[in-house]
Amino acid sequence: MDTQPKVSSSKSEVLDPIDQCLVNEVEPENAKQQPVNVDADRLEAINGDKATYSGNVTVVQGKKRMKADNVTVHQKDNIVVAEGNVVFSDGQLKTLSDKAVHNLNSEEVTLENTNYQFLCEPGRGEAVYVAKTGKAVYQIEDGTITSCPEGDSSWRMRASNIDVDQNEEEATFYNPRFEIQNIPVFYLPFLTVPIGDTRKTGFLYPTVSYGSSDGFEMEVPIYWNLAPNYDLETTIKSMQNRGTQLNSEFRYLSDLGYSTIKSEYLPDDKKYPEQGDRWGIQWQHSGIYDENWKLGVDYSKVSDIRYFSDTGSGLGNQSDGQLIQEAVVTYRSASWDASILTRDFQVLTESNNTPYRLLPQLDFNYYSPEVMRYLDVDLKSHISKFDTDDKEKPSATRVHIEPGLKVPIGTSWGTWTTEARLLGTYYQQDLSTVDLAKLSDEGYSLKESTSRVIPEFRSHAGITLERDTVIFDNYTQTLEPQVQYLYVPDQDQSDIYLYDTTLLQTDYYGLFRSRKYSGVDRIAAANQFSYGASTRFFDNQYKERLNISFGQIFYLDKDTKNSSLNNDDNNKSKYSAWAVEMDFNYDDYLFYHGGIQYDVDTSELQLGNSTVEYRFDKGYVQANYRYVTREYIENTLGDSIGDLDAITEDGISQAGLLASYQLTRKWSASGQYFYDLTTENSLEWLAGINYRSDCWYIGFSYSNQLKNWEPSFSSYPNSTPVYENNFSVNFGIIGFGTSIGSDSGVATESGSSNSLGYGRPFFLNN
Repeated sequence: MDTQPKVSSSKSEVLDPIDQCLVNEVEPENAKQQPVNVDADRLEAINGDKATYSGNVTVVQGKKRMKADNVTVHQKDNIVVAEGNVVFSDGQLKTLSDKAVHNLNSEEVTLENTNYQFLCEPGRGEAVYVAKTGKAVYQIEDGTITSCPEGDSSWRMRASNIDVDQNEEEATFYNPRFEIQNIPVFYLPFLTVPIGDTRKTGFLYPTVSYGSSDGFEMEVPIYWNLAPNYDLETTIKSMQNRGTQLNSEFRYLSDLGYSTIKSEYLPDDKKYPEQGDRWGIQWQHSGIYDENWKLGVDYSKVSDIRYFSDTGSGLGNQSDGQLIQEAVVTYRSASWDASILTRDFQVLTESNNTPYRLLPQLDFNYYSPEVMRYLDVDLKSHISKFDTDDKEKPSATRVHIEPGLKVPIGTSWGTWTTEARLLGTYYQQDLSTVDLAKLSDEGYSLKESTSRVIPEFRSHAGITLERDTVIFDNYTQTLEPQVQYLYVPDQDQSDIYLYDTTLLQTDYYGLFRSRKYSGVDRIAAANQFSYGASTRFFDNQYKERLNISFGQIFYLDKDTKNSSLNNDDNNKSKYSAWAVEMDFNYDDYLFYHGGIQYDVDTSELQLGNSTVEYRFDKGYVQANYRYVTREYIENTLGDSIGDLDAITEDGISQAGLLASYQLTRKWSASGQYFYDLTTENSLEWLAGINYRSDCWYIGFSYSNQLKNWEPSFSSYPNSTPVYENNFSVNFGIIGFGTSIGSDSGVATESGSSNSLGYGRPFFLNN
C-alpha cells in the first residue's frame, strides 16, 4: 500500500523524494540487491524476458529513483531502459534526459541529452552524454557546469569532457572554456576545481578586474592540498600595465603551532621600471608547545620603500612607517616566565631616523601573589642588546632589574592598591663612532658605562557608587571616582641615550599610569596627584548606554609637569590639561565616541577626536574628526619627530565621512571622504557600487587619493598636492566552494584602504 506524506497544519511544503539530498542517509551494504519497486499506469510483460511499463512510471531502488514516460526492464540482464522525459536521482544528482540506461547490478547509469542538477550543493549543467561509473562518479561529454540557478545563464564552464567525483568533491575539465552569457572568454587545456568545501588540489575560479592604474587584471588561484597539515595556494595575477605577478600563501600546522608564509613577486615592474623586480614576503607563526612553551614569529620584508604605495599590498605588520621583524620564545610556569626576543625593522621612509634592533633581549619575570594576605611580590628583569646601522648613534647593552611590592585591598565597592618598586638599570654604551659634540647640543652627555637606581611609589584608590537615576526612569547610574599619588624622584638621565623609549599616549586612562614613557631609558620624575571620575548609565537590561570620564593631574612639584630630556619648563601652573572621554549608545542605532584634552594654562584645546554613527537596517553613516595643535606635537614629541615642517604646517585638523547602503537585495553602495582643514585639501575620497547575485558578482569603484606634494610639503603653501585617480572593475563567480571576495566595498567595518578608515565609534559593554 502506498503511503502519502502527511502535510502539517502550517501547510509547509514537502519536498518530492526525487528532489531530496540523501548523501547523509545510510544505505545498506547490499544496496545493489535491494528490491526494485515499479509503479505505472500500464504494464506489458513477457515472463522471464522483459517488462514494459508506460504512463507515469516510477522506479525506486534504495536511494535511486527514476520517472519516465516508458520504462523497459530486461529481467535477464537486470537492466532498466527509460525513455521520454526521464528524471533520475540518486540522492546527490538529479537529471532530466531523453533516455536513460541503468544497470541494476552495478552503479552504472548512462544518460542522453541531459540537464542535470546537484542536490547537495549549488550546481547544474547540461550534457549530450552522462555516464555514472561509481556511487558518486560521473563522466560528462560535451557538457557545461555552473553554480547559477535555473534560468540564469550569467556564466558557465563548457568542456569536451567533465569528470565529477562528488566523494572527492572535485570536477576535472578537459578543454574547458569559460563563457559569460554563452560568449567564450578564455580557454584552458585542463582544469581541476573543487565543487564542495573539502580541500582539493586544483584551480580555483579566476577573478577579472579593470583599473585605470594597472589596467586589465586577471587572477587565477591554484590550490595545492599537499598534506593534511600543510597546503599551498598560488595565484597568477596578470596586470596589463605592470606584468605578471606570482603570489603564494603556504600554511603549516605542527606540534609547534600554526605558520603562514606569504610571498609576492613581480619581475620587472613595467609601470615603475626604475624599481626593477618587486617582491614582498611575510612569515607569521604562533603556537604553544608542551603547555609551557609559547612561540611567535612575525617577519616581513619588501623590495623597496615604495612597495606598499605602488602595489597596495597587505603584507606585513606596519607601524609608523616600519615593517616589524621579530621572533620570541617564552617559557611560562605558575610563578615565573622567561623569554628571548629578537626584533628588527625595515624602514619604509626616506627618514634618517634609523630604529634600533634587539639582538636579542632576555626577559625574566617572577610573581609571588599573596606572600601574606595583603602582600604581592614580583620581579621584572631583562638584558637587552641594541644595535643600529646609524653610525651617529651609539649601540648598547642594557641590564634592568625591577623588584616590586604591592599591597592590594579590594571589596565589592572599591579598591586600594599601594605599590613600591625599585628600578635599577645598567648601560654599556659604544660611543666610538658617535659625535659627542653634536649630541651635547641635543642635551646629551653620554657615558660609556653608567647606571641608575630610581625608586617608585604609587598608591591608587577608587570606589564605585550606584543609584537609580533621578532624570531617567528604569536606569541605573554609577559614579566611580578615583585618585592616585605617584612619586618618582628626579634624576639626571642625560648620560643615557633613547633606545626603545617613546612617550605614551595621553588621555583620561593615561592619567593613572605609573610611567610617562614606554621602555626604561627614561623614568620621568613625578610628585603628583591624579584625580578623576567616571559615571555610567545602564538601562533596565543592564546594558551600558552612556559613560563620561574626566580628570587631571595636580603636580606638587611643578618642575615635573613637563619633564623631558631638555628639562624645559614653560609651565604656568601646577595643573595638567583636563582629559575627557565619552561614549554614548542610543537605542543601538545612534552611537558617539569622543575625547578632548583642554590646557588650563593656555585656555586652548590641545587635541580632540569625535566619531558619530547612525545605523539603520540597510547601512550606516559615520562622521569623524580629529584635531591636534602644532604646539602640542612640539611640546610632547620634541626633537624625536624630526622636521615637523615636512609633515604639517599648523597641526592636525582632519574630518571624514563614511557611508554604506544596501540598495536592494543584490545591489549595495559605499563611499568615504576625508578632508584636511589645515591645508584645505582633500586627502582622499572613494566610492563604490557592487552587485552580487547567487552565482557571480561585479564591483565598480573610483578613488582619488593624495599621494605626495610637489616639490615637498616643507615648502607649503607653495607646494602642490599630487593625486592619483583610479577606476576599477572587479568581477568574479560564486559557488562550488570558492570564497573569492565578493564584498569589494570601500568603506566597511572590516577595514578600508585609507589612512583613517572605519573607526568603531563606541566602546561600551554590549
